Amino acid sequence: MFSIFVVHPPVRLRRALAIGAAIAALSVPSVGVAQDLSLSDALSRVATGDPAVAANAARIRAADAAITQADVRPRDVAGVDVEDFTGTGPYSALGRSQATAWYERTWERGGKREARVGAARSELGVTAQRNRLRMLDLFAKVQAAWVEALAAEAAIPIAAQRLAAARQVEGEVGRRVGRALDPLFAAERARTTVAQARIALDQARENARIARTTLASYWGATGDDYNLDTKPFTIMEPSRLPGDDSPELALLTAERDAAGAKIRLAEASNVGDPSARVGLRHFGLGNDVAIMVGGSIPLGNRAANRGNVARANAEAQTAEAELAVARTQVGREIDRIVAERAALATEIDRIEREVLPSAARAVTLVRDGFARGGTAFTFLEVNQAQQAVVDARSRRVELLRRFHLGGARLDRLTGRHASLLSSAENR
Repeated sequence: MFSIFVVHPPVRLRRALAIGAAIAALSVPSVGVAQDLSLSDALSRVATGDPAVAANAARIRAADAAITQADVRPRDVAGVDVEDFTGTGPYSALGRSQATAWYERTWERGGKREARVGAARSELGVTAQRNRLRMLDLFAKVQAAWVEALAAEAAIPIAAQRLAAARQVEGEVGRRVGRALDPLFAAERARTTVAQARIALDQARENARIARTTLASYWGATGDDYNLDTKPFTIMEPSRLPGDDSPELALLTAERDAAGAKIRLAEASNVGDPSARVGLRHFGLGNDVAIMVGGSIPLGNRAANRGNVARANAEAQTAEAELAVARTQVGREIDRIVAERAALATEIDRIEREVLPSAARAVTLVRDGFARGGTAFTFLEVNQAQQAVVDARSRRVELLRRFHLGGARLDRLTGRHASLLSSAENR
């Protein structure tokens, strides 16, 4: 017969092991836990994962290739000419033919090569600015979707409060009907109000789900991999004063510079490029050889190129005029958005300070009187008082939504999120 002894560790040791296991479990990141998503996080995901990033990179590579090609000088030419190969009379015999092997080089004058490279570099600048503008347009859409998602999330507690208040009133109405203080139809109206509030809450949750899915679709995900914190939605940041680095103005400035580079390229073409040729000629009659040299230069370049210069100057003037027009339009739109956001902020502040406290006090007074069982207050007064609170809170959410959508448009006009593009390009 064998006895089995079980050795139990001391109590302190067991406690220490349990604490260590708990700490180890907490230190391991949970799989599938949704993380809080800020606006910067959303934009960073788009800046690195959207297909437009690859398309923009391809455009830059094409512009770089154009610079490389512009730096290529005219190619040398080698050739062979055969003269008097056959003919009539004394030239019918092959022995009278002449063959010349020659080599030709052209020298560019007037700074054509430098002008070509400068024009290609300016086109690279235009391409970069257009890529930047495309990404900022995409950022504006993402920011608007982020605002819509926050607004949808903010509407859920309002609908939930409406349902809770409706249920509470339904209970009070039921008690009053039981005491014969209210007619039976009052209870039906209360149940109808509860049903409407329940539908509104379900719809608010569905709208929030759709908004979250729409936002996540910009980086190819679903709305289940992140959480939204609605605190930024209630913060009204003052409008930033615009600088001189508006993306639209930066693009038009690059186009103006490109037009200037085209002027220099067109003017460089006024100068003719000389060509020199050297060769060795073989005479079939006598089997002798001789060296030949030659050269050429085009005439009338300035007259022939007059139209190109005029067109380049006109395009430069157009670019300068468009820049002035855009500067005025962008400034006008920024001023309008800033003024509208200031008006929205004022109304939101007044709702928070004046409307909501007063509406809440009215609900308290009406419900107290209704709960005391008197006939001075009816279900209609209670419902109207509670609806006033819901309307005020819903109006506040709508105004905050418009305020932040205006901020998204303002950020787009001022290029506020352009730094995220630089960070994504450096990765």
